Amino acid sequence: MRKIIVLTFITLDGVMQAPGGPKEDTSGGFKYGGWTVPYFDDFAMKIMNEQMKRPFDLLLGRKTYEIFASYWPSHEKEWPGINEATKYVASDDASIKLNWDNSVLLKGDVAQEVKKIKSQNGPDLQVYGSGNLSQTLFKHDLVDELWLKIFPVTLGSGKRLFAEGTIPMAFKLIDSKVSPKGVIFANYERAGEVKTGSF
Repeated sequence: MRKIIVLTFITLDGVMQAPGGPKEDTSGGFKYGGWTVPYFDDFAMKIMNEQMKRPFDLLLGRKTYEIFASYWPSHEKEWPGINEATKYVASDDASIKLNWDNSVLLKGDVAQEVKKIKSQNGPDLQVYGSGNLSQTLFKHDLVDELWLKIFPVTLGSGKRLFAEGTIPMAFKLIDSKVSPKGVIFANYERAGEVKTGSF
C-alpha cells in the first residue's frame, strides 16, 4: 500500500495559491503570487531538499502538471529522479498533452483510479499544489500524510487547502521544525476519526 502525501505551502489563513511567483496562478484576480519567496532561507531549502530526495511518484492536477512540465524536465539536477518518477495527472480535459516522460492521464473516476494506484506496490505518491485534486482526495479520505509549510502571512483571499469537500479527519503530528524566519514545517499523519469532549 502506497501513501498519499500532500506537500503544501500555506499561509496562516490557509491560502495555498501561487506560492512561487506572481504569474503562477492569477485566477480569481489573485495578486499575491510569490508570497513564500521572502521567507525562504538555507534552513528552508535544506528541509525541502530532504523531502525531495525520498523515493516518490507524483499525483498532480492539470495546472500544477503544466507548471512542473515547463520547468523540471531540464532542471533535474535540482530534483534528482523527477524525470524517472511516474507523474499521474488528474484532468477533466482528455485532450491534455502529456509530453513529459512517464506521465499517465487518470481516466474516469479520479478517486477510484487513485485508490487502485494507492493499492499497488511502489513509492509514495506526493501531491504538490493541485488544489482541486486535493479536495477530491480529502473528500474520499485518501490522504495519509500532510507535509505543511506554514508561512507567517495572511492574504485574506485565494485558493485554500481545506475547502469544499474536506471531511472531518484527525491527524497526529509526527515531525516539526521552525525556520529562523518563522516558517513552521509540520508533518502530520492520518489518525482516525475526530474525537470530541467537554471541559
